[in-house]
Amino acid sequence: RRHPSMFAALSRRPPPLAARPAQRVSRARSAPFASAASAPPGDSGTMAGKKCKEIREILKAPPRHWVGNGFHVFPVFHNRAFTKELSPWLMFDYAAPKEFSPSYERRGVGQHPHRGFETITIAFNGEVEHGDSVGNRDVIGPGDVQWMTAARGIIHEEFHSTDFQQTGGVFEMCQLWLNLPAKHKMDPPKYQPILAKDIPIVPLAPTREADNEKLKAGENSIRVIAGDEATYGVKGAATTHTPVELLDIRIAAKDVSFDVPVPEGHNTIVFVRRGAITVGEEAKPVNPQGVALMHLGGDVLRLSATEANTEVLLLAGEPIDEPIAARGPFVMNTHEEIMQANKDFMNGLMGR
Repeated sequence: RRHPSMFAALSRRPPPLAARPAQRVSRARSAPFASAASAPPGDSGTMAGKKCKEIREILKAPPRHWVGNGFHVFPVFHNRAFTKELSPWLMFDYAAPKEFSPSYERRGVGQHPHRGFETITIAFNGEVEHGDSVGNRDVIGPGDVQWMTAARGIIHEEFHSTDFQQTGGVFEMCQLWLNLPAKHKMDPPKYQPILAKDIPIVPLAPTREADNEKLKAGENSIRVIAGDEATYGVKGAATTHTPVELLDIRIAAKDVSFDVPVPEGHNTIVFVRRGAITVGEEAKPVNPQGVALMHLGGDVLRLSATEANTEVLLLAGEPIDEPIAARGPFVMNTHEEIMQANKDFMNGLMGR
């Protein structure tokens, strides 16, 4: 079954969104990797007693396509999107760095509905402007995250910000879809604007303690967008409905093995945003925009960069053991619930 990309909209034009001016939430933001906490997540060095996660499969980068007129994306999960093998994650679109010239034309995707899941947008370069039917309207910039819980229903739009549209420049971002369990699918919608300066950063621990001597402090690090304190020594910036890990990892040093803690039993997905890595004790290579899918067993992910200044996104989480019914912008548990979502949208009952 084919599913549209992240910004897919139904053809019916929804009512106008609330006209509150956009707030530039990212003022006074710090650099995404400005600093790291003094203590690493867990024991430094070999992480004694830990078991490495094993590779299940490596996926190559899929072809890119345009979403609207502003997002040239890799559909990272490709034909694995909306399957239980990636649960709780549903879909992942990545807009690799692309130069946009100044323009008076709005670039992005207009109003469209969602129900039954969450969308997470991470800005790396440029700015993204979000508006929705419950009155949220924000601009995020490099390192910032917007975490939107559609739940029972929301109508939103996403564009390059007005400032970025007029000045142009390099644009890079990603959007993830994260499932909600049945008990939360009809909760009220929620919006979390997360600034770069509010995302905790912890050091990346080398596998061999002796390697600490050749590493510069703060250069190899993890931004904990989502994750628990027991695992990472800090609580991730986002509030989640189920146990989820979302880590933005920077590996400045090449040819050094690092261990990243990930809870046993969590589905784990490793995406190479920039550079290249090897994964697992087998040290299998993963190239730019490639993905490593890991087995559920083990509580440590082993990574080594084969290029300096490699950047990786790690998505993990406790699987949601429920049926997945996905069609267009709705993700529910049954076909009947999808039909109801369409009826509610067509009758103007969604997004309130």
